[in-house]
Amino acid sequence: MTTKVEKIKIKGGSTLAIKFGFLGIFGLLIGIVMTVLGFDDVESHRFNFLNHTLSELGTYGHSSFAVILNGGLFFGSLSLVFYCLSSLQQVMSFWGYPFFISLACTFLALASVGLFPVNVYHLHVLGLKWFFYLGSLSAIFYLALVFFGKSHFGRWTGLLALIVLCSMMTFLYAPQLDLGLTEGDRPFYQEMVLQLPRPSLWWPALLEWIGLGSLLCWTTVLLFSQLHSNQERTSQE
Repeated sequence: MTTKVEKIKIKGGSTLAIKFGFLGIFGLLIGIVMTVLGFDDVESHRFNFLNHTLSELGTYGHSSFAVILNGGLFFGSLSLVFYCLSSLQQVMSFWGYPFFISLACTFLALASVGLFPVNVYHLHVLGLKWFFYLGSLSAIFYLALVFFGKSHFGRWTGLLALIVLCSMMTFLYAPQLDLGLTEGDRPFYQEMVLQLPRPSLWWPALLEWIGLGSLLCWTTVLLFSQLHSNQERTSQE
């Protein structure tokens, strides 16, 4: 009887965690979409994913809807942190623990990007830097979970994790290849507020959006996969 009650509690906690995960994704997306649609800087430039950055969307005095983006980043990311930490109770192998902990830290870093916009330059850059480092680490731990552990997530999640890893590592290490992508080959996360005019295709902006977009897509698929797995186990019992 005690075991049955414990299983019910775990299922209830897992369902709540998944709901918080979807709420977090919704909060992040609605903040980004609304701010992109309402973006109109002091020089009347419309937003372009090829040469505008997430940091600019959240810059007070530069973006009209900065508070919406920063609020979405902060509260949406915290909801996803709750999802990651709550999911630890359902881990079935060792590699699941470092994966969910590193993913929680990734979204905690993203929350700090919203809490400290580019107006607070050094803290903003630090949060952005660790977002990409921890996101890469999360993908590595997940791939280890897929190959060496036991996972109830869908088969496509491993491919998405590889895309996250490649995009985020490219963002971090492409400047070190001396390709002249930034002035003095400075790290991309230090280039988020380069003054206009810019190249029509500006790599720091494009790779930042690819990294963020792939992470959100991957996390959404993980949520749907976990929800489907829970429903299957419930129907079997």
